[in-house]
Amino acid sequence: MRVNRILLSSALVVVALVVQVTILGRLQLPGAVPDLLLLTVVALSLVYGPRSGALLGFGAGLLADLAPPADHAAGRYALVLCVIGYAVGLARPDNGRFRSAWGPLLTVVAAALGSTLLYAGVGALVGDTAARHVGLVGLMFTAALYDLLLAPFTVPFIMALARRAENDPMAVEANGGPAQGADVSSGWLAGGTGLRIGDPRGGLRLRASRGRAGRAGRIKGIKGVKSVKKL
Repeated sequence: MRVNRILLSSALVVVALVVQVTILGRLQLPGAVPDLLLLTVVALSLVYGPRSGALLGFGAGLLADLAPPADHAAGRYALVLCVIGYAVGLARPDNGRFRSAWGPLLTVVAAALGSTLLYAGVGALVGDTAARHVGLVGLMFTAALYDLLLAPFTVPFIMALARRAENDPMAVEANGGPAQGADVSSGWLAGGTGLRIGDPRGGLRLRASRGRAGRAGRIKGIKGVKSVKKL
């Protein structure tokens, strides 16, 4: 991994973990808890790909396993996020561009369901049956719901930061460059499609046509004056 990837990813993971432990983990919502750490891994994996996503997932999950008040075996969540990061990286389009918000949203839902199911499965292997008593179906539903509600406020911004740090041409396009291939991360909150409304080149063409019309009007006016003088 590149140095800028490591620095940015480490900072984002640490911030997400602090918010997760100090705020989201204390909301006492029914069912699951909104997983900001999972959303961070998903967003970075959508930009960096499967290999980097697996490494980021393992590191983020290991920090979550060691951070208080963790009450499960160390390495359990690291395995879960490692698999999720790799799978999400595989779901990344070849050109890295999402023309619709449905792609990232469905990825978030799949990651929430998959991480909950995988976490419960690993827990069953080590003798932890807490998910069975709480209700696995309810946990999966609430996890997907909470993460889906939180995703529009986190995933597009993390993706934009990651691309800016990578000097990705799409980051330039999203900030005033050519509109072709604009990614959903730059306009997810605005319209849900990632496509910007209006083309700056259309305005230039409109101004040019107005200029030509004005010049034609002046030329006609001058010719009219000359014809009057001759008469």
